[in-house]
Amino acid sequence: MGKRKENSTNMLNEKSIMECDLTYAVCKVGGRWKLLILCKLENGKLRFSEIRRLIPKITERMLTLQLRELEKDGLVKRTVYAEVPPRVDYELTPIAIELIPIWSKLSNWGAKYKKLVK
Repeated sequence: MGKRKENSTNMLNEKSIMECDLTYAVCKVGGRWKLLILCKLENGKLRFSEIRRLIPKITERMLTLQLRELEKDGLVKRTVYAEVPPRVDYELTPIAIELIPIWSKLSNWGAKYKKLVK
């Protein structure tokens, strides 16, 4: 993928949006799969195949992409063990662990709101 121009509309919009701390935080955990992946890692380390089993609707490619983004953003730690076959574990970083009470509250709100809307 090519590099975006510094003064492109897309880049300028992104800079403007990221000035808001709340929007910045939502962008880091937003999307269809990121919060779900983080929630699955809440109870400790998991291997790629375990995460995939816990989220059966996610494709292998999408899980890989989302884990890479979460790792790049410092929310997930990836540990590779020098074994044959290689073993890779994923776990929450300390900054992601701070999110647990927040997403728990958001989950409670979602359950309550879902009942009201149905």
